Parts: sequence; C-alpha cells; structure tokens
Amino acid sequence: MSSAQLSSRRGFLSAGATVGALMCASPSVSAAAGAVSAGQASAPGARSTGEMSLPILTRRRTLGTGQYSMEVSALGFGVMGMNYNRGPHPDRAELIALLHQAAERGVTLFDTAQVYGPLINEELAGEGLYPYRDRVSVTTKFGHRIVDGKYFEGELDSSPANIRRVAEESLQRLRVDAIDLFYQHRLDPAVPIEDVAGTVRDLIREGKVKRFGLCEVGAQTIRRAHAVQPVTAVQSEYHLMWREQEKEVFPVLQELGIGFVPYSPLNRGFLGGGITEYTRFDSGNDNRNTLPRFTPEAIRANLAIVEVLNAFGRTRGMTSAQVALAWMMAKQPWIVPIPGTTKLAHLDENIRTADLTLTPAEVQELESNVSRVRIVGDRYPASQQRQVEGG
Repeated sequence: MSSAQLSSRRGFLSAGATVGALMCASPSVSAAAGAVSAGQASAPGARSTGEMSLPILTRRRTLGTGQYSMEVSALGFGVMGMNYNRGPHPDRAELIALLHQAAERGVTLFDTAQVYGPLINEELAGEGLYPYRDRVSVTTKFGHRIVDGKYFEGELDSSPANIRRVAEESLQRLRVDAIDLFYQHRLDPAVPIEDVAGTVRDLIREGKVKRFGLCEVGAQTIRRAHAVQPVTAVQSEYHLMWREQEKEVFPVLQELGIGFVPYSPLNRGFLGGGITEYTRFDSGNDNRNTLPRFTPEAIRANLAIVEVLNAFGRTRGMTSAQVALAWMMAKQPWIVPIPGTTKLAHLDENIRTADLTLTPAEVQELESNVSRVRIVGDRYPASQQRQVEGG
C-alpha cells in the first residue's frame, strides 16, 4: 500500500461492516454506528452517546447578501453521486437513511439538479429530505434539454419557457413549495443571461423560487446577471487541483457579495486517497471513465498531490480529505463546499472538518507544496469543456 493511502479515508471505513448493517436502523442507532466507524474522541460540535461521540455540524456561513442571502451549514451535501455518475450505490433505503443522518447532524444545504439521472436524483432528495423540509435548504438546477425524461446530451435549453417548466416539475420532485436556490446549470449561448435572470426574477416574485444562482460562469456573466436579479451563489468546480476561479471570479464575488459553492471539492473522490491507477470505474454509471484526469496514467502522476496532503495532515491529525476541505474553507468565509458520499463514515469525516482551522501560514505552506506537482490531464473532455466559461 502506498503512503498516499495510509492516511486516506479508508481508515474511516474500518468498521464499515457494522455501519452497513445499521444504516437502515433508527437514527440513533445509525448515528452510533457512525461514531464507531469514525473512531474519534469528542470534539467541538460533537454530541455524546454513551461512550461514543457523534460529530454535529454547528458552524454556519452565509451565501449572498441582503434580501437574497442564505444562511447555511458551513459544509453542504452534494446529492448527485448517491445515485448518478458514481457507479454502483447502496439501495434506496440506505441512501435515504444517510440523508436523514446528514440532516440530523446539522447539514442544512443539499444540492441536486434536474439532469442528474435525469430526474431521479431530485426524487431521491425530495423523498429523503421531506421530513426535514422546514430546516434544510435544497438547491437544484435548470438548463439542459430534457424531454419526457430523456436527456439530450450536450444540448442546452435556458429558454424562459423551459426554465418555468423545470421549476414547476422540480417543485413536485423535491416536494417543496418554493425552490430555495435555482441555478442555471450551464450557460446557454442561445439565450442572453439577462433573459435567464429576468425569468428567475419573475419566478421569485411568484413565490416559486427564493434565490438565483449560476454555475461555471465567468466574471462578466456574473455581473450581467446580477444587474437583473441579485445572484446568491455561484457554483463551480474548485479544489487544490483546480483553482482558476481565484483569478477573475473570486474578486467579483467579493465585490458583489456573492457566495461560492464548490462542487467536487475532493476532485470526485481523488483527494480522499482511495483511488489508484488500478481503480476501475463503472462504465454504465460513472462519468470518471470519460474524464482525462482519471486515466490510469493521470492518476499515477497526480497521486503526488495526495502524498502532499497526507504529509501535511499527518502532523495535524487530519486525513487527506479533511486537509483538502479545511484548505478550501480557510480561503474565504463565503465558500461552502458540498462534498457528497454514500458512506456514513465519510459524512462523519467531512462534518468534523468544520472544526479544523488552518492558519494563513498553513494555507500558504500547503499551496506552495501542491504547486510543485505538475497536474496531468484536463478536467473535462472537449465536448464538456466547451460548456464552461473560464477554463
């Protein structure tokens, strides 16, 4: 076993059999299983159950400013990978139990999208989070062409009529009266962003949507949209292997008071340390098969970054995943990452990160060490890369 794996998330799965057996039990039993799996002592934000300690997420952050601001947990939860694009997954009952655990432990921001599945991910979020609908926020997205449940890959549709149709259908799947935050999933070159923002503004006035967001857009698009309808948050890929947003997008977010929600904050699980060049991804339901950074050659080269994270975390009692998340949260107070998982132990691990603080000097040290590693592979194939602004 390589040293990149010694401090990886696998240590959190040593009691995985116990967790799996208890996931469908009552919340208190499942929670206790998580504490056994995590195998850590009490910490700030932990709730004691007998001799065990359950991590509870108490820290909050604010996305956006003014009328359209949104207070959420310091870490959110990306629902996508629970049943879409991440290979085989547990049965539905286990997934719903995990969503319950996330909500019980203080996570209040959950992210999904119409295109995930399509449709089935929103349905899972709607069912799993229905008992908590008064205390959590569920965000979703529009912008792809989906007709009668069929996804036309690569085709975008942010026409006002489609935005309205998606809003109505997402309300039903999510089982909510209003969508907490409605993102444009990808910029549609056929529809001016002002028209998109105006349509969402009208939906807000009608009470069907509460806030507006954008995904994978550049600085000028953000400015143009924000002038029509204030943007609460921008969602883009961001992690220690992809930091392009810091150049032009972050200054605009800071200036306009807009939050940032990084998706894939662990680079689709890679920074957790459990992926090697020998890992095989499900050809039917795992998009990492198509991503240049997940070829065996790229993985072999890029594991040097996991080595850096492990070396940094080893002296601080942190896993590589916790280092990656703590770094991100130290960058700006308006950043709220949304790591996803199907494992209770990983949920525990992520929640504990909210109580781990890196100093500016530590952030600089980590970035300096990572910068010495040459990253191999693009983040998307060319067809998907064309749908994102700014890299």
